[in-house]
Amino acid sequence: MQYRLRATALAVACAWLCATPALADHAVRADDHAPIGVMGDHFHSKGEWMFSYRFMSMSMADNRDGEDDITPEEIVTTAANPFFGAPMQPPTLRVVPVEMTMDMHMFGAMYAPSDRVTLMGMVNYVDKVMDHVTFAGPSGTDRLGSFRTSASGIGDTRLSALVSLRHTETDRWHLTIGASLPTGDTDETGQVLAPTGMQPTLRLPYPMQLGSGTYDVLGGLTYAGFADRFSWGAQWSGVFRTGDDNGYTLGNEHRIGGWGAWLVRPVLSLSARLEYFDRGNIDGMDPRIMAPVQTADPNRQGVKRLDLGLGANLAGTGSWRGHRLGIEFLYPLEQDLDGPQLETDWTATIGYQYAF
Repeated sequence: MQYRLRATALAVACAWLCATPALADHAVRADDHAPIGVMGDHFHSKGEWMFSYRFMSMSMADNRDGEDDITPEEIVTTAANPFFGAPMQPPTLRVVPVEMTMDMHMFGAMYAPSDRVTLMGMVNYVDKVMDHVTFAGPSGTDRLGSFRTSASGIGDTRLSALVSLRHTETDRWHLTIGASLPTGDTDETGQVLAPTGMQPTLRLPYPMQLGSGTYDVLGGLTYAGFADRFSWGAQWSGVFRTGDDNGYTLGNEHRIGGWGAWLVRPVLSLSARLEYFDRGNIDGMDPRIMAPVQTADPNRQGVKRLDLGLGANLAGTGSWRGHRLGIEFLYPLEQDLDGPQLETDWTATIGYQYAF
């Protein structure tokens, strides 16, 4: 998947640059938007619309506890099962995720009823796949077999307002205020391989569900600055969970980061950014999610991660004015997980935007 995304992005970029004229329209700046992986980074003028599509792919493999790698054999001999004491629950974890991929199709729309306020909505379609290995019996390191679970469908829907605080030729500030609606399912099920050899169909653990199950508050603050050939910016965004309709509430999330971009030519910019991501553990639990696997433990969901992103933006002019393409690859520099948990290997995002 990573190599297909790179090849596709390179082909699109070459075609775009070859088709775009040598540009007398210097009002267009490819870096007027942040890297494509940054959400809600800009606002619009009164009456302007923008529609967007992003495809994001995330790959996770191998396990980590805190900042240290841990093998499946170490997990099943040292990691306590929080459900020990309940029927059929062994003292340690006996099922270990070894790989997960998540693909997300994000469809967005923005409209500015005034120069001060831009409204934004986003709905996404999520496809998740997780591979596991099961160890035989209540103890030991004999591998019984492996199995795969999957879930796909509509995720949660986000509605926001971007409120401009300052807008000049050289810098701009805006607030983001919004809500996340629980349109994603939280009752996905799948067939698993138990340590006994049985293959029951159970409600899938938290990372495999498609939504939060709660109405959540969204907030953010974004800054962007511009010079002749360079631009830079910073953003904080947060998700604050509310309610516990399923008996649990996902952990709050915070992202804080900054980026810089070099304007190679008016239609092309290259970018680099750092982002710190913090997600808390789950409060409460779903009594239907109970298994000797780390993904079923509410206290093994917390993440602290520092990512490096490298990307490019392309902006159209002439008959292509208003069209934009962006691509970004995000690589973890550091990860501290309330584990054991699968660690993130990379995230890739490619997107198209059209404003008019």
